[in-house]
Amino acid sequence: MNSAESTSTRPYLIRALHEWCVDNGFTPLITVQVDANTQVPREHVKDKEIVLNLSFDATSGLKLGNDYIEFKARFSGVARDISVPVNRVIAIYARETSQGMAFPNVGSDIAAPEDEPTENLNAVKTEQTPKAPVVKRPTLKIVK
Repeated sequence: MNSAESTSTRPYLIRALHEWCVDNGFTPLITVQVDANTQVPREHVKDKEIVLNLSFDATSGLKLGNDYIEFKARFSGVARDISVPVNRVIAIYARETSQGMAFPNVGSDIAAPEDEPTENLNAVKTEQTPKAPVVKRPTLKIVK
């Protein structure tokens, strides 16, 4: 199998970082760029993105597959089936430390090629000037 035919590293890295979070008692979160193939509660989507908690306490039947991440979760007390294409995951990180990894942005409606992650991220908060009052999300810093 040559490199043009090889599978994406993204699902393997997501599984590895999920396991690292769980082993260290952290809460694994993913940021997802939502599109028509992403099955999430639309009322919780902001700026075409949603942050999902992948902890075993927050999910039921979690499957971290090569093509989709699937689970059941409660949103505002209502059980929902969640299905996220792996290529729509743009970051996975620990809630408590913000340590994790970001992946290439997949663009608005066009899937990007499945390449290696472009950034490794560590838990160093950076100050940002908000454009408008926004719910503060964890920030990540590139470390080389």
